[in-house]
Amino acid sequence: MEMKLMERHFKTMDGNNAAAHVSYAFTEVAAIYPITPSSPMADFVDQWSAAGRKNIFGSTVKVQEMQAESGAAGAVHGSLNAGALTTTYTASQGLLLMIPNMYKIAGELLPGVFHVSARTLASHTLNIFGDHSDVMACRQTGFAMLAESNVQEVMDLSPVAHLAAIKGRVPFLNFFDGFRTSHELQKIQVWDYDDLKDMVDMDAVKAFRDRALNSEHPVMRGSHENGDIFFQNREASNKYYEAVPAIVEEYMGKINAKLGTDYQLFNYYGAPDADRVIIAMGSICDVAEEVIDYLTAQGEKVGLVKCRLFRPFCPDKLLAAIPATAKKIAVLDRTKEPGAQGEPLYLDVVTALANAGKTDVTVIGGRYGLGSKDTPPASVFAVYNELKKAEMKRQFTIGIIDDVTNMSLTEEPAPNTAAEGTIECKFWGLGGDGTVGANKNSIKIIGDHTDKFVQAYFQYDSKKTGGVTISHLRFGDKPIKSPYYINKADFVACHVPSYITKHFPIVRDVKPGGVFLVNCQWDFAQLEHHLDAASKRYIAKNNIQLYMIDAIDLAKKIGMGKRTNTILQSAFFSLAKVMPEAEAIQYMKDAALHSYLKKGQDIVDMNYAAIDAGATAYHKVEVPAYWAEATDDAAAESVTGLPKTVKMVENILNPIDKMDGDSLPVSTFVDHVDGTFQLGAAAYEKRGIAVSVPKWDAEKCVQCNQCAFVCPHATIRPFALTADEAAAAPEQTKLAEIKAGKGKGEYKFTMAVSPLDCMGCGVCISQCAVHAIEMVPMESQIEQQEVFNYMVKNVSEKKDMFVADNVKFSQFSQPYLEFSGSCAGCAETSYARLVTQLFGDHMIISNATGCSSIWGGPAATSPYTVNKEGKGPAWANSLFEDNAEHGLGIYLGQKKIRDDLKKSVEAVAEHAESDELKKAAQDYLATYDDGNNNQEPAKRLVSIIEANGACCDATKEILAKKDYLNKKSVWIFGGDGWAYDIGFGGVDHVLASGEDVNVFVFNTEVYSNTGGQASKASNLGQVAQFAAAGKAIGKKNLAEIAMSYGYVYVAQVAMGADKSQLLKALTEAEAYHGPSLIIGYAPCEMHGIKKGGMQNCQDEMEKAVKAGYWQMFRFNPALKAEGKNPFSLDCKEPTADYIDFIKNEARYSRLTQQFPDRAEKLFELAAEKAKDKFKRLENYGKLYE
Repeated sequence: MEMKLMERHFKTMDGNNAAAHVSYAFTEVAAIYPITPSSPMADFVDQWSAAGRKNIFGSTVKVQEMQAESGAAGAVHGSLNAGALTTTYTASQGLLLMIPNMYKIAGELLPGVFHVSARTLASHTLNIFGDHSDVMACRQTGFAMLAESNVQEVMDLSPVAHLAAIKGRVPFLNFFDGFRTSHELQKIQVWDYDDLKDMVDMDAVKAFRDRALNSEHPVMRGSHENGDIFFQNREASNKYYEAVPAIVEEYMGKINAKLGTDYQLFNYYGAPDADRVIIAMGSICDVAEEVIDYLTAQGEKVGLVKCRLFRPFCPDKLLAAIPATAKKIAVLDRTKEPGAQGEPLYLDVVTALANAGKTDVTVIGGRYGLGSKDTPPASVFAVYNELKKAEMKRQFTIGIIDDVTNMSLTEEPAPNTAAEGTIECKFWGLGGDGTVGANKNSIKIIGDHTDKFVQAYFQYDSKKTGGVTISHLRFGDKPIKSPYYINKADFVACHVPSYITKHFPIVRDVKPGGVFLVNCQWDFAQLEHHLDAASKRYIAKNNIQLYMIDAIDLAKKIGMGKRTNTILQSAFFSLAKVMPEAEAIQYMKDAALHSYLKKGQDIVDMNYAAIDAGATAYHKVEVPAYWAEATDDAAAESVTGLPKTVKMVENILNPIDKMDGDSLPVSTFVDHVDGTFQLGAAAYEKRGIAVSVPKWDAEKCVQCNQCAFVCPHATIRPFALTADEAAAAPEQTKLAEIKAGKGKGEYKFTMAVSPLDCMGCGVCISQCAVHAIEMVPMESQIEQQEVFNYMVKNVSEKKDMFVADNVKFSQFSQPYLEFSGSCAGCAETSYARLVTQLFGDHMIISNATGCSSIWGGPAATSPYTVNKEGKGPAWANSLFEDNAEHGLGIYLGQKKIRDDLKKSVEAVAEHAESDELKKAAQDYLATYDDGNNNQEPAKRLVSIIEANGACCDATKEILAKKDYLNKKSVWIFGGDGWAYDIGFGGVDHVLASGEDVNVFVFNTEVYSNTGGQASKASNLGQVAQFAAAGKAIGKKNLAEIAMSYGYVYVAQVAMGADKSQLLKALTEAEAYHGPSLIIGYAPCEMHGIKKGGMQNCQDEMEKAVKAGYWQMFRFNPALKAEGKNPFSLDCKEPTADYIDFIKNEARYSRLTQQFPDRAEKLFELAAEKAKDKFKRLENYGKLYE
């Protein structure tokens, strides 16, 4: 009698969601810490727990966010020891921080499960995307390791990790490819919890609890052993590992019986008599299966062995899966082990074959997909072609062109191997414009409301909001297993006009006869002008159906501002015809109601209007026949600048900016092998992505420079021009007489705007009290680009116009941070830019991983820049957790070399025959510890020695190490997740060291970079990931902890509330000969500021101070030494209502809708605590009187 298979419902979800769904069922405690790309797993678990979802034991999961992954692993260890089934979710460096505890958990045979969305480890650079380098670093910890290839497998096989851990006592690391599987949306079948509960060995659960640490039956665990017994005791666990494969097979069998699947430790796919076989694990297996289907249909004998249980490695099961006819095998690893004879899976396969005496099989090994490098069918075809050769490369790479060591295989254009009937669509959007969100909604609508299978994957550049996004959508009547980018699509939409003007090769993505939709404000003549010749030829020769839509003006008209996504989503459904249009529109409206009702019915109604409008707003363009003969335009103007920077811009930045970095060969990076890149490249991008930009009115302007002071991207700047500079300025330059006061030179004034670099945030408008700036269409201001370029290149800095502690005059200093990839309106970059204006030419920055490292350190597109002398901030990122220590190390290294060099200067000051040289040395020594005033004496000393020649050992030493001569300003940048949580121990130790370093914390009160998780800087009542029901405990008082040392300079600042106080804090901190800590309040996109969003970022800071939400103060130990009060409370007693203030931000108002009673209690408690804090700060001042 045939067993009836269980029925499961379909749902559209990604791999993280699938793993979270399964893990929740088996989990009692989840100890977590955020890291990309695994954070959504923990967030799902937290949300479900807050909503009351029950696991298979009938209870909700206890979720505990820790301060770091090391802490999460420690909590997992402890919770398991207490007898609770415990899970965590992590990736990359986070997984590495867990390794010490992994050895302990495995050594104590505790049944924990780590779900890992496998991600690249930082080496020469950070990469947040996927490969197996992190999980491969864990293969000797004692954890069993189970791999999945796609979203459905994550759902189907993740239970095996939990079930086998419970029964076999060996902990499991369950992994799948980061981003490619963790973030890929698929329509899959979902487990019912009753079916999962049915498979649990409850006797094993009871035995686990009976072994737990408990005072009712006390034991000791975690003792220490000596050399006489450790070895023997370690070997005693062997039988547990020997039993794991059979236990895994047992549970795979149970799952197969329920689902009708055939999951094995190693699965074979392909011709039964294959002579060429690939062995791999992860998402590449689905690519290989597509290629195998194509090749076997052509009569070729090829196959794939898919590894599922990687540890313990089971060689007999591997050998059984390989066809006896296979004589050539290629093993593919998604990691790199420099210096090894091969990568891990390759070495295991070679060992298995050798031990079995299989000497007639040739095995080669290849690397693929590092850092989420796309691995399309062409790469797999290349592997099978290599296996045909008599002389094969023993080690090779695929997916890249290696023209240095020549390891890469040659790849030819490949046929379309996707399932027959698959419709492919591609959308080019702008980070933050809603394109990705709209496409996620679209794929869920299609997946959940039709019989079609769906897939969606999203590709990003390295910017925050404002970067390029590419959405890859597939749907069809057959299951889709195509985990690679779409290269030829039936439908392509360009949502950003600047991609057309910058000649992105977007139209090449359209299949012949396909649809190309362009969103722009142009008429046909303008479109024809902006389209490059290659695009015109392609459109005309390939019968491309060209459509135009102006969603930009339509969104403004409806009241949606910059959010064009809903209009364009509606146009897609109308044009693509993937489902009846009326149904699609209704489903979109249902989704809008669900998503936006919490923001108010007016927002819902606007989205309804956008949906209705988008369905008819496009029009077809009749393509002229002469486009087929379009001739290429003249070559673009050559790039000028520093030679190394120009080379980098031309060879790396330009292709990356057009999302064509995949095509670059290895030789391009020989000059950057250690991850070193030149500064100042962001100035060459000129992205032109703002719809509206500032227009300056010289007559209204009072020259306060407030607009430049707050500009996050340094795209609006004041300049003081001499008469000659003004005369040579472009004709369209707007000039005014400068208002500078006594002691200043006679100059002309202008406020220059860079329309092609502006993000269009409008923060400058909010700060202009006289309305001398208005936002106008970007194209109307293009002529001002020439003006801005002239000012930057040709106008000299006027030293007499710069005053460091004056709001107006501070802005006449060059910003050394410009045009970053941060979000429009970002407060972090406003702070960082200002710091560079004060100290940038002698500054070194150690930057914690986080938002500030992502907008601050993109490869080959650095927004940090140099002055005309080539000087500027040296910038480095180590890791998330160790940034303070790294920064201190930079300072100590500099200080050691400089202090040694000081002895040579002292020798010159004492013994030099030249009075000029002697005085220069004495002036240098007199300013030795004064960062700002030491710069010129250092220059003068070097110039005199160079002019007269180094005549003694001391002067020779000075010249040899002249770059170390001037005092450097060392700054340690990072966010609150770093300073308050994972890096707090380092921050505390560095501040306690007493050394002269400066720490600036960009406090967004949330982990902004990883998606908005709560940190210890998050406030009472705040809703965030891992605090779905509102944070129930108060925030850490980092400033007061630092002040307790008594010798640390400490300040809390808020730019929008008091710019002068901020300048005082920065200049005092730098002047103080000891450690300093400045905490800057930084409103963020994650806060959901109502009524204007991030345009009101600076105003929100002012409101925060007036409501008592944020306090400003300075603690300067230097004043104490002078007998003065070191503490200054720089804000007045609150005058606005605290609760009214926080309700203006969605991160708080959400709680009133979801948990109104809880919100009321938490908000009242938070308001009281804010009052208490202000009183306490008042008492600080009295304490030192």
